Amino acid sequence: MEIAAIVAVDNNWAIGRAGGLLCHLPADLKHFKMVTMGYPIIMGRKTFESFPRGPLPGRLNIVLTRDIHYEKPGITVCRSIGEALDVAEADGKDRCFVIGGGKVYAEYAEYYDELFLTRIDARFDDADTFFPAINREQWKLVKKEDYAADERNPYPYSFLHLKRCR
Repeated sequence: MEIAAIVAVDNNWAIGRAGGLLCHLPADLKHFKMVTMGYPIIMGRKTFESFPRGPLPGRLNIVLTRDIHYEKPGITVCRSIGEALDVAEADGKDRCFVIGGGKVYAEYAEYYDELFLTRIDARFDDADTFFPAINREQWKLVKKEDYAADERNPYPYSFLHLKRCR
């Protein structure tokens, strides 16, 4: 099973501020849904709790937490990276996605086979959460799509798909 991260980053690799996203980009949300639909998604508890409508439909929602009493309808709770990967693999898909937050992205960094990045062409100086640094020599760009800002998406952005060189 391939392990992928999907994340929106600014020009400084920031991913969030004050427990939320950097900005509202409807195109990124649509892209996220299209790419992850049908696949297991792994996230931390805080990321899960930031969803206004609960578990994301059409995907096995795996939530990492150390809280042994944590339970919510529609999710599978795991206590470790290994347990979450075992649950994702048991789902029978060829790929799973790590979707945040910052600590979870960092914990899985060595496992990524693919990165799906939305690169927001902006810098958010009040950001407080960042994607872990990657060694660019280890990654090959597979696809890139550039988009200008428009009436719904206030910043220019690019969708990038990278694969780790092995």
